[in-house]
Amino acid sequence: MILKDKIAVVTGAASGIGKEIARQFLAEGAKVAIADLNIDGARATAAEFDPGGDRAMGVAMNVTSEAEVDAGIADVAAKFGGIDILVSNAGIQIVAPIEDYLFSDWQKMLSIHLDGAFLTTRAVVKHMYAQGRGGSIIYMGSVHSKEASVLKSAYVTAKHGLIGLCKVVAKEGAAHGVRANVICPGFVRTPLVDKQIPEQAAALGISEADVISKVMLKETVDGAFTTVDDVARTAVFLAGFPTNALTGQSIVVSHGWFMQ
Repeated sequence: MILKDKIAVVTGAASGIGKEIARQFLAEGAKVAIADLNIDGARATAAEFDPGGDRAMGVAMNVTSEAEVDAGIADVAAKFGGIDILVSNAGIQIVAPIEDYLFSDWQKMLSIHLDGAFLTTRAVVKHMYAQGRGGSIIYMGSVHSKEASVLKSAYVTAKHGLIGLCKVVAKEGAAHGVRANVICPGFVRTPLVDKQIPEQAAALGISEADVISKVMLKETVDGAFTTVDDVARTAVFLAGFPTNALTGQSIVVSHGWFMQ
């Protein structure tokens, strides 16, 4: 129960990686706000994990909306009595060759991944600083925070940007006991990745099986997808780490795809 009585906000938590992080945080004793654009999914997840309703809440949050982020974070702090952990996880994927990449899609990708990370960070650090008990901010990056792949110009740019934001937050937050980290998963078999498989097959002119074996998992040591459990365990570890020893660092979780 290393997160006992900690108060966490997890964005994009109605499905995939965010949902598993929320589940494991609750299992470790935290109170969790399940923030998602899909408010029905967020409320259903909260009810699934916490039928009594006193340790989990669903929060409607479009992370690109300053008003929604500020209101949602304020609601969480009011209900639970503060905020100790943020997991900025909300994200999407749009793949295309750069010569065909729509500017509107580029803007959408950067807005969700980077604007969302900034807005949620700004909202929670105000509470963390005022509370005087420190905190942990975790950004969901990617191996693409470190490495590039074809067809992913906006995604790679956004995920690299999260490392820069993390480093600044680590330096600014240190005086207040607020730590910052980036988790950098490899390919995790979520709906976001499943959607990419046929898209990449069409764009690269190869089979879907080859996308999996020769693109997504080619550089892993075991030919295995990273799992939501792999990522959630890492989030629990970072959220519960007791000192500044790891602040500002990015942790790659990729079955050996990328080694630092």
